[in-house]
Amino acid sequence: MSVLPTPPGPELRLMVWLAAWTWPGTRPDGGEIAHILITHTPALTRSGTAKTAEARMRRLSAALGGLTGAREVVPELERCLQAVGDQVLLHIPGTSRRLRLPTRRAWGELVARNGEAVLLLGLDPLPQSADTAQIDAYLDVALAADRVLFGRARTRCPTDFPHGPGRNG
Repeated sequence: MSVLPTPPGPELRLMVWLAAWTWPGTRPDGGEIAHILITHTPALTRSGTAKTAEARMRRLSAALGGLTGAREVVPELERCLQAVGDQVLLHIPGTSRRLRLPTRRAWGELVARNGEAVLLLGLDPLPQSADTAQIDAYLDVALAADRVLFGRARTRCPTDFPHGPGRNG
């Protein structure tokens, strides 16, 4: 009998199959917050089964610090966002590369100002070519089925904020 160990973190090839979208939104208290949606493309499902694709996305969640469902307390992730010029990159522990996020100026400025973004990790596939209506429909279905995991991605640690997140010193 031969055993193939399953890597504890996300595989580097997973990075190729990830799709990402960003948009500004509103926090429950009315303030602005940046959002990031990451899913896998249908190609990841074609390379294995839906269960395999979900297992890879759950390993990605664990590598990022353990994202949670919508009804749980949203965890604060460590410094996984990095702003480089007008680009924002997502660092995934266990991989040597960073995921470049689609960035518009206003969204990038919001991340820089607040030092954080809400990270939504979709467990089901969505093509990178999805438009706003398709993303909204995806989120409606995925949220209703509890197929989205959440975390708060940060550009710096909470202790770096002298007066709390989102406020300028």
